[in-house]
Amino acid sequence: MKTRITAEFVVGAAEVEVTALGVRPHRLPAPVRARDADGQLLAAEAQPSGVRVALRTASRQVSLELRASRVTYRGVHRPRGAVDVVVDGTHVHTCTLQHGDNTTMDLATGTGTSTPGTTDTISVHGLPSGDKVIEFWLPHNEMVDLIHLTADRTVTPARPPGRVWLHHGSSISQGSDATHPTGIWPVVAARRANVQLINLGFSGSALIDPFMARVIRDTPADLISLKLGINVVNLDAMRLRSFRPAVHGFLDTIREGHPTTPLLLVSPIHCDIHENTPGPGAFDTDKLAQGSVGFIATGSPEDTALGRLTLQIIRQHLAAIVAERADDALHYLDGRELYGPEDTRTHPLPDALHPGTQSHRIMGERFADIALADGAPLGPAGRL
Repeated sequence: MKTRITAEFVVGAAEVEVTALGVRPHRLPAPVRARDADGQLLAAEAQPSGVRVALRTASRQVSLELRASRVTYRGVHRPRGAVDVVVDGTHVHTCTLQHGDNTTMDLATGTGTSTPGTTDTISVHGLPSGDKVIEFWLPHNEMVDLIHLTADRTVTPARPPGRVWLHHGSSISQGSDATHPTGIWPVVAARRANVQLINLGFSGSALIDPFMARVIRDTPADLISLKLGINVVNLDAMRLRSFRPAVHGFLDTIREGHPTTPLLLVSPIHCDIHENTPGPGAFDTDKLAQGSVGFIATGSPEDTALGRLTLQIIRQHLAAIVAERADDALHYLDGRELYGPEDTRTHPLPDALHPGTQSHRIMGERFADIALADGAPLGPAGRL
C-alpha cells in the first residue's frame, strides 16, 4: 500500500512545501527564504541535511520514492547524494541516488544547462517482524521532493524521543565532502548522544546574519550550538570592528527566545589556508584544471593590522566574547578540539577546506563526548 508523505512524517525541517510531486523539505521558513536569503543560501537550505522521514510500522519491507535535484560543475566530479535507512536506531542501508534533475554549471561562463530526470526508490527488505521505527535520512547535498512510502502494513508518523539539539554552522556542518547523510559530523554526534538534531548548517552562509539569529530564537530547542568563523574569513565578510558587536548581537537575539537554554559557541576547526591568512578564499585553479575541487586563501597576513580576520584571530575573540558575558549557560569550545593540527597529518582536508568522511566521524564522536555527554556543556546535567 502507498502512503502519501505529509509534514508529520518529516523530522528536522522547518517546514515542507507542497509541490506537484509531493512535499519538499526546507530548513528555513518561507518568510526568510522570500526576504533574507541569497541564491547560495536558498540552494543550501533546500538540501535537507539532518532531515529524515520517520515512520512506525510492522511492515517487513518499506520503500521511499523521491525525486532529487542537484547542481554539478562542468569538468568537476562531485559524488552523488545518498539516503541512509536507520531501523530502531541502527543503520542498515545506504542507497546512493542514481536519477533526478541535474543542472550543470560552467564555472568559466556562469551559465547552466538543466536536464530533467526521473525518480529514485529507496527500498529496504527483510526487516524484523513487529513494530519498529524506520528513518530515511535524506541527502545533505541534493534537494528532494518526497513522493510516497510503500509498505505491506500500515505506516504512521513517528516522532523520535530525545532532547532537541539545534546547531548552526557552515558547509562543514551541512556535511560537505561527507559521503552519506548519517556520516556528517552533526548527525554522528546526535546519534551517539541520542539527541534529535535540527541542522542549520548552510554552505557559505554562517555569516552572523541577524535573520539567522531570529530563526534560532524562534525555533524550539533544548540545546543550541553555534559554529562560527570560517565563512566570515573565507568571504572576507567583516573586519574585527564589526565582528565582535555582530556576535554579541547574534547572542542577544537568541537569548530573547532562549534565555537559559544551554548554548555552546564553537570556533573554527584547524584549516591551514586561513589560520594566519585572511580571505577571501577562492577555487584552486590548478585543481579545477585536473577535475577536482580545492581552495586557497588570497589575502595577505599583513592585512590583519587593518582588522582583517584569520581563524586564529576569530578563536581569540570568540573565547573573549563568552568570557565577557554574564551568562552561566553560555560556553565556548575551541574547534581544534574537534579537528586540530595533528589531525591534518592523518586525515588531511581533501580540498584544503572541508573534512572528509573519516574526519566527519571523528569530529562527531569528539563533539558528542566533549559537548553532549553527561556533565558536558550541552549534556543532560550541564556544566557550569
